[in-house]
Amino acid sequence: MTTPVTRPARRKIRRRLAAVAVGCLPLVVAALIWLPEIAEREMNGIAATTRKPPSSRAQDLHRRLFVADLHADTLLWNRDLLARGTRGHVDLPRLQEGNVALQAFTIVTKAPRGMNNDRTDGDRFNLVAALSVAQLWPLATWTSLVERALYQCRRLDAAAARSGGQLVVIRGRADLERFLEWRAANPKLVGAFLGVEGAHALDGDLANLDRLYEAGVRMMALTHFFDNELGGSAHGLVKGGLTDLGRELIRRMERKGMIVDLAHASPAVIDETLAIATRPVVISHTGVRGTCGGLRNITDDQLRAVARSGGVVGIGYFFAAVCGQDARSIARAIRHAADVAGVAHVALGSDYDGAVSVPFDTAHLAEITDALLEEGFSEDEIALIMGGNVQRVLLAALP
Repeated sequence: MTTPVTRPARRKIRRRLAAVAVGCLPLVVAALIWLPEIAEREMNGIAATTRKPPSSRAQDLHRRLFVADLHADTLLWNRDLLARGTRGHVDLPRLQEGNVALQAFTIVTKAPRGMNNDRTDGDRFNLVAALSVAQLWPLATWTSLVERALYQCRRLDAAAARSGGQLVVIRGRADLERFLEWRAANPKLVGAFLGVEGAHALDGDLANLDRLYEAGVRMMALTHFFDNELGGSAHGLVKGGLTDLGRELIRRMERKGMIVDLAHASPAVIDETLAIATRPVVISHTGVRGTCGGLRNITDDQLRAVARSGGVVGIGYFFAAVCGQDARSIARAIRHAADVAGVAHVALGSDYDGAVSVPFDTAHLAEITDALLEEGFSEDEIALIMGGNVQRVLLAALP
């Protein structure tokens, strides 16, 4: 027979449960604060490799370059963009130390659990949704991809507003022209523009393109690690071509002066997009199969096709892109791309802060300049590769 619980006993139990809950609250808060940081430390690492310091010639040249990087996922992580971090790869102090003039901040809204280069199911649990909850982002971002993207746009704007003019958001050609004048007088200034990694961020509604454009987005990839309603991914289950919605998105982006990014796209999407594009197309972060095989990397024919569009290919720094963990591996990939597509169509596309291990953070990009010198590039060619080509494309393509 069960003994009935008296009212005073129930009150006592409730008080004890409440005390336990209050006692556990600091642990819950600590988990929310520390788990994303621990995850980032594990995911955005620096490879433990032996590195030699750049030559004096490389350091001198690097200080005179206009350096641009087409891809960094830094806005995904709850770090102060204006403070020098002890984890990750990019922040304003390290951009300044690395003489980076222009950084693309690319927005991630979805990353399925178990994603991989060969075959990724986009319907699996979204790790970025979990990260938005753990990092206490606004409630709307917990369930909406487009709200997640818009929040990251606001994060960049807020950092620029607090930077005292050191971080400048670029939204159009006139912005970039003014920035180039300012930076000629103050090389500590850093320009930034926004991209999106995967047009699934539109939540299936092309009207949301207007919202992202108004928020400052000027570059968008059609796909990321999985097939979506716009087209196939190099890593998707089907790896198909463009859908009708994808073709309409390309037309709308071109009318707005937005740059189409084919990073992570399936071969069919790359070929079909380049066949209909009327403006320069970029592949913001990739490797080339001429030096490193794999579905993630592009063929010589695709390199040539991007060059014919007037665009550029950004070479990534991660192992799957260059089959190495040093600046020489990056330089070898750049050499192959330049030999195939022409020096005018190769750029940097680090994939910093994109859950990858890289040889160095953005403060140490002079190591790439040094490796390019060792690869036999002239100083004028290095100036194009390190940022001049991106500057040219943006001046031609931005609204």
